[in-house]
Amino acid sequence: MARMQIATETSTWLLQAKDFLDEARRLKPGPERNELRQTAKVLREIAKFETASAPAQKLDRQRRS
Repeated sequence: MARMQIATETSTWLLQAKDFLDEARRLKPGPERNELRQTAKVLREIAKFETASAPAQKLDRQRRS
């Protein structure tokens, strides 16, 4: 069940990144488009780090119980 929760949280970041990319595709090339693409990239990195840190957080919670 914990994996399902992690996947849901991660997918929120990825969905936001997808929204930013969709918006960037609607724009003509330029600084605003580049900024949206960069934001999407950061959101994907956050999702990756959150997924990687989830097992450590789970272990920490178990130790406190």
